[in-house]
Amino acid sequence: MIIVMQKGASQEALAEVEKKIVELGYQPHVIHGETRNVVGAVGDERGKEKLQALESLPGVERVVPILKPYKLASREVQPQPSAIEIAPGLAIGGKEFIVVAGPCAVESREQICETAVAVKKSGARLLRGGAYKPRTSPYSFQGMEEDGLKLLAEARELTGLPIVTEVVNPRDVELVAKYADIMQVGARNTQNFALLKMLGQLDKPILLKRGMAVTIQEFLMSAEYILSEGNRKVILCERGIRTFETATRNTLDISAVPVLKQHTHLPVMIDPSHATGHAHLVAPMCYAAAAAGADGLLVEVHPCPEKATSDGPQSLRPAEFQEMMDKLRAFAQVAGREMAG
Repeated sequence: MIIVMQKGASQEALAEVEKKIVELGYQPHVIHGETRNVVGAVGDERGKEKLQALESLPGVERVVPILKPYKLASREVQPQPSAIEIAPGLAIGGKEFIVVAGPCAVESREQICETAVAVKKSGARLLRGGAYKPRTSPYSFQGMEEDGLKLLAEARELTGLPIVTEVVNPRDVELVAKYADIMQVGARNTQNFALLKMLGQLDKPILLKRGMAVTIQEFLMSAEYILSEGNRKVILCERGIRTFETATRNTLDISAVPVLKQHTHLPVMIDPSHATGHAHLVAPMCYAAAAAGADGLLVEVHPCPEKATSDGPQSLRPAEFQEMMDKLRAFAQVAGREMAG
């Protein structure tokens, strides 16, 4: 249920509504608007009639049921799009079209620092890099773990770029949180609900990737696990789904961008590298993502893709990334977005 407060309702009235929601056995989630506040009451729907009585409290304008199964992620509870602040002057979901770039896996100090300098020069606003790599084969490179996190921190110190890195195991959440500016949940962990609940207890942005066989509703329900624990800083990422097609690594569901924008206030990004699996297909999908209304991109960039320990075939070289960024600005502008640089 949504409790819509009257315009100009006092903080005392808001606090009383929160108190009553807790007494009824629900969790209150306050959303501060420009003109009025809204309180989401999340819990067992069987007792929602009790919440309807809150309409009689001072400062309450009306009580409205949330029809979607994903309550806090829905536009019913928050009609305006969310902008997730990453650092001062840097937010995902605002006017600026954000590009995150870097290698699939951190391999060495030279590799990650060289890449970080190159992508920043081209206009990337954040650095991506995997220190923990969930792989299909147990014999594939699994990442440098904490040593990789330390190298990412060095690259951030060198360039000023905030870092995005994946957390795979719930036991590593605390460690990864010490280093990461954004914690990524990969496609294989989209429905790892124990991990999602732990991330929901952090005050840190979470980049949630769509699973390879996950529907839009299931994707938003995964986001709901994080939101329901109190963390409102969730960013969605479409990275391709599994279909019968074999010409690409996955099938990029570009229509997921406007669909998600219709149903949720959360920012939406696109990962064209994992979606296509081929470097020559990445740039066209970057342009399509901007045109479709995405809030940003995750692009894999490596100084020497043929020597990459992970996902070399889909990684752009720095010069190719620069060319793509130069052309991307026009698409972002047509979509009403700005780009740095």
